[in-house]
Amino acid sequence: MEQDAVEQGQERRPVPAAPLRHFARRAVEAARGWPWWFQVTVLYVAARLASACIFMAAALQQGTSPWFPAGPDYWNFINIWDARWYGEVVTNGYPRVLPTDESGNVQENAWAFYPLFPLLAGGLSQLTGLATGASLTLVAMLAGWGAALTAYALFRQRAQHGAALWGVAFFATFPVSAVLQVPYAEPLSLLLLAGALLLVLRGQYLRAVPVVVLLCLSRPVGVPFAAMLGLLVAARAIEYVRRRRGGDGAPRTFRSLAELAVLAAVAAVSALAWPAIAWLTTGDPVAYTKTETVWRGHDLVPFKPWFDTGVDLFGPVLGLAAPFVFAALFGGALFLAPVVRLGAELRLWCACYMGYLLVFLHPQTSTFRMLLPLFPLALAAALVSRSRAYRWTVVLMFVLLQTVWIVWLWAWAQLPGGGDYPP
Repeated sequence: MEQDAVEQGQERRPVPAAPLRHFARRAVEAARGWPWWFQVTVLYVAARLASACIFMAAALQQGTSPWFPAGPDYWNFINIWDARWYGEVVTNGYPRVLPTDESGNVQENAWAFYPLFPLLAGGLSQLTGLATGASLTLVAMLAGWGAALTAYALFRQRAQHGAALWGVAFFATFPVSAVLQVPYAEPLSLLLLAGALLLVLRGQYLRAVPVVVLLCLSRPVGVPFAAMLGLLVAARAIEYVRRRRGGDGAPRTFRSLAELAVLAAVAAVSALAWPAIAWLTTGDPVAYTKTETVWRGHDLVPFKPWFDTGVDLFGPVLGLAAPFVFAALFGGALFLAPVVRLGAELRLWCACYMGYLLVFLHPQTSTFRMLLPLFPLALAAALVSRSRAYRWTVVLMFVLLQTVWIVWLWAWAQLPGGGDYPP
């Protein structure tokens, strides 16, 4: 009898996986009824909590650094690197005279950091009495949240809800997405970039004017954005002429073309605004360029840093070919079916921005962070397959690589020659 009871008890014992699957299914069904903005918010908050856990785990292992003793808390740990420069801008503004060494070489200074982010944080500090670091962090976190919401709205122009939501998941968990919750200008810049791209896709070019002006004062992305708009104007003008010759020259088409041209002109002027402000303030016409190149250790020479880095990594033969191979691979990727589904505008933005990096960027460890403006490709990655296994694998891989990025680049570990690789 006892044997039978035991066997009956074993038969009645529920399989643990079944309730879990049932709970997960019910949770997914309930989530589908939430408003889109709430779904995006929950997803984004979950991603940022995961990043916070990685930050806190890395902080426990952090030794003494230039900013604090060993074992800092979370808030001190995220307020390092460029965050200290933005704090310097909030506290002391920009120098009227470029600092130089005894040989007259320009030294690191605040002119390398665009003004919109510290301006907003400084205003928040004055209004609320918050400390500078807290204001910078709060502005960055809110901007990152706004960027996720705006990215979803942008993705919905090209995909259904499910794919757009997965695109936001890839964006929110990308290996360098932890920067969206630290006092850096990237979250604000991405918010403005997503908003500008959304307005361009909707054909609301005049409404995009103030957004583009602010975008050009947030991060150095004005040049590629102006280039994208200029190419769009050229393509639309050719199309307009072709339609006119075919007897289909609608006034609305001309008006739209004129508004796009105005936006392109504003973007071109705004892209030069910050270097011009640095010139007018310091009296040096290349004050911004001199400051920006201090971190490189040499003057700005277009394209050359990519070949130098290629030679360092792959040798004198393969190294010279590496930039061409990289450019060809990226260009080819823009013609893959999932990327083509993004539409001409988003593909053109990705092409112009990568072209800008190839011309002006000095490739280094910060290059990973510089790739964030290519976030429309997150939607293309989500469109590669509808398989949940594929999409969850990508998210898991991104979170694991985020751990690598934080431990390798964000945490301070002095190199044998001094200093450390920047994040």
